Amino acid sequence: MSAHGEGPHSGGAGSGAGTLFRFLIAGGINTAATLALYWVLLPWVRPHVAYALSFLAGIVLSYLLNTTFVFRVRRSWGGFLAFPLVYAVSYAVGALVLQVAIGPLGLDARLAPLLSIIATVPTTYLLSRAVLRDRAPLPPG
Repeated sequence: MSAHGEGPHSGGAGSGAGTLFRFLIAGGINTAATLALYWVLLPWVRPHVAYALSFLAGIVLSYLLNTTFVFRVRRSWGGFLAFPLVYAVSYAVGALVLQVAIGPLGLDARLAPLLSIIATVPTTYLLSRAVLRDRAPLPPG
């Protein structure tokens, strides 16, 4: 077992510092990709529609990154179908923050999603770990 509480026999999704670090890296990649998609869509659709579409694309990308890179567990249809529940909660929090940021706070619609990101990262990590915890680990190598 490694110093981070993860090893070949730890079973399922890890909860150590290495896992959290990988989650933050994957989250950065996912955030950059979905934020870019949001900005690309913004000239053609309302901010909330652009946010919803980029958010849905982010769920798929996040599942791929979380199973392969972060928690290193096998993908399954059950896990893929359960994973959006994590993001249902995250979406609700993020959309509320977006509404407040654009409305009462008066932030530019291009910058408002940054507040949503700050509000949703901790919840997303904990819920992702919970959903993927009981999945079979990927074989080493």
